[in-house]
Amino acid sequence: MHYLEALRKRYSVKKFDPQKSVSEEKILNILEAGKLAASSMGLQPYKMIVAASAEIKEKLIPAFYNPSQISTCSHLVVLVSRKNIEPEYVDRYFSHIAETREIPTDNLNPFKKSIDSFLTQKKEEEISNWSEKQTYIVLANLIFASALENVDSCPMEGFKQDLIEEILEIDKTREKVAVSLALGYRAEDDDFQNLKKVRKPSEKLFKFI
Repeated sequence: MHYLEALRKRYSVKKFDPQKSVSEEKILNILEAGKLAASSMGLQPYKMIVAASAEIKEKLIPAFYNPSQISTCSHLVVLVSRKNIEPEYVDRYFSHIAETREIPTDNLNPFKKSIDSFLTQKKEEEISNWSEKQTYIVLANLIFASALENVDSCPMEGFKQDLIEEILEIDKTREKVAVSLALGYRAEDDDFQNLKKVRKPSEKLFKFI
């Protein structure tokens, strides 16, 4: 499927078919696309929690203001961002780079100094906001990959943050839930799939200079 065709077919599903499950292969492909998302300085200050079992999804229903997607989706991906980037996190990152690229860690010192400089100049609130923004780049990749895999999705921000973090046992001193994405296959009686997609006309959206 051409990517534009996939994106035109895509819409934010309001009700999934609870009898249809996304295959493990497709879920792993979608998650891999999220892993490959662009990330500022490559730090990936986030993680993805995948709610797949009926039990955990049932527990999560009260945490969402519009529970129809959670009660019918195949999988729910919850993106969790870091509130701060500790020196230990950066050290592990550079050890991973050195191991992956098979180079001495010392060769990376100039890059590490630039990251250290960036982080020391930011307050914790700024780091937290920066990390949260990074998750939306991941979210875009997940939505795009889902469309190409012919899997339906619905990004969701409407949740009770404290409750969802409690259910998922998030360490609130270090992390926070940023956004979520429900995955599955649209229900036949979800009337939204029959509506024409409404977007700004190109001449009002694009400006070439």
